[in-house]
Amino acid sequence: MIRDELDSRECMLSCEVFPPKKEDAFTKVFNILDSIAECDPAFISVTYGAGGSNAGKHLEISSYIQNKLNIETIAHVTSVGFNRKDLDDELDLLEKEGVFNILALRGDRPQDMTDEKYNSREFEHASDMVKYIRETDRKFCIAGACYPEKHFEAPDKLTDIFHLKQKVDTGCDFLISQLFFDNTFFYRFLELAARNDINVPIHAGIMPITSATQLGHTVSLSGTSVPKKLADIIARYGDDPEDMKKAGIEFAVDQALDLAKAGVHGIHVYAMNKPELCREIFTAVRENF
Repeated sequence: MIRDELDSRECMLSCEVFPPKKEDAFTKVFNILDSIAECDPAFISVTYGAGGSNAGKHLEISSYIQNKLNIETIAHVTSVGFNRKDLDDELDLLEKEGVFNILALRGDRPQDMTDEKYNSREFEHASDMVKYIRETDRKFCIAGACYPEKHFEAPDKLTDIFHLKQKVDTGCDFLISQLFFDNTFFYRFLELAARNDINVPIHAGIMPITSATQLGHTVSLSGTSVPKKLADIIARYGDDPEDMKKAGIEFAVDQALDLAKAGVHGIHVYAMNKPELCREIFTAVRENF
């Protein structure tokens, strides 16, 4: 389990993949995973899926990573769509496949979920789900999410950190942050977490921006701030796909190098199923630290 490696003094390098929506793309995801495996990540997280014909195929991907590639995998589990029985069934399936790491998330409300079902869900927050899993005495390593610039629903940072402390205290082994583009936000967040006795390892989540469209979509979903340096890159290279991709990767590499120099516990790359992004960032960090 990932828990067994958390005391390592080296910066853990990991990444996230997702089940493609379309069947023809899904068949190629295993080749993508083979390429990512060559980068030797500490672990690979697998999202639950965001609709389409392959939503829910995260289990097949997670099993491939864990059992075929022999790399620790961490499966996303969202509380918004599970009651206790559903969660137990999901955890049973993961255990059967030898997957014992999960990322506990509230998740977004499914479009087809009625108000009645949403308002009566058994796990209102991810912390409720983490607490339940720990009470069942299952042997999972559980990660939680955190937000360097605060969760968009939180009224302020102190309220957000209060709820994060609650989530950690229910049984999270470590945290993976939402993406950010300005490392200053992450460093301030680490200081705030430490002052509030959040003592589990916190991994920094970064996403290389390789197109202007991707940045707009990312910011609209996450509310992440865009520093002037990145905005200037978009303004200069946004109309040139190749130069934009190169500049975006360079920005992410510089961000990762600064994080590694600061001694962060881990760097988690939201790689958008692009092995080359992992390769560039992992190689740069390993060559310099």
